[in-house]
Amino acid sequence: PMPENTAEDRTGKRRMRILEMNREAARFFHQCLVKGEDRRGLEYLANRGMDKKMIIRFGLGYAPDSWNALRDHLQQKGYSWEEMLDAALVIKGRNGSVYDTFRGRVIFPIIDLRGNVIGFGGRVLSSDKGPKYLNSSDTLAYKKSRNLFAMNFAKNAADKRLILCEGYMDTVSMHQAGFDNAVATLGTALTMRHIRVLAKHAPKKIVYLFDGDAAGQKAADRALAFIGESISDKNRNSVELLAVTLPSNQDPAEFVQAEGAQALEA
Repeated sequence: PMPENTAEDRTGKRRMRILEMNREAARFFHQCLVKGEDRRGLEYLANRGMDKKMIIRFGLGYAPDSWNALRDHLQQKGYSWEEMLDAALVIKGRNGSVYDTFRGRVIFPIIDLRGNVIGFGGRVLSSDKGPKYLNSSDTLAYKKSRNLFAMNFAKNAADKRLILCEGYMDTVSMHQAGFDNAVATLGTALTMRHIRVLAKHAPKKIVYLFDGDAAGQKAADRALAFIGESISDKNRNSVELLAVTLPSNQDPAEFVQAEGAQALEA
């Protein structure tokens, strides 16, 4: 007799469905960025000094400033509203309808070590459209506390240091400047899971790179306190931990654009 589907089987299928949807959503966002009529996403990236090669490498995208552009696209591809909610790509409204999670934002796909698109980060382009950065909610395929942005690239870097940045844009700018060992947390504070992942892929040195403003200095202080309290004796002896706070209130993207890669390396 054929075995009945177990709860584990059903969970696995739901997770695979989420990954399929995320990949389709990433394609949709990228096409909206490079071929859509709304050019604000491309203009923002150009103003930040981002070149076409990095846009393609990271699969950057743009979420149209519409309530249902992605929802309708995914529905045409055969996905139900319930599945979209499962993937946190839409939000349920008070009247029971659903609308897009990301609207009017530059999109940064989050990719795991196996190459799966597991979630998204979105940078707002208009100050009246909500928080500056919006991140996917946790799903069956995505946990903020376990993953790092750009680790899929950084794990293969020749430089076995890892440089931990505060944001997506900083990380992509670092890669453009030649620092392909840069990663970022996903809108959360450092966790022990992050430390374990970082130490696994950077057995010698981890550099925490913070903005030069007051908020960046506070973040650096919090990170160092967390590391001091929680890293194991084993890792303490083998991994060198450094924190760098940039000068002149600059973030990594601004600094490397103004001063260049050699100045940042120094």
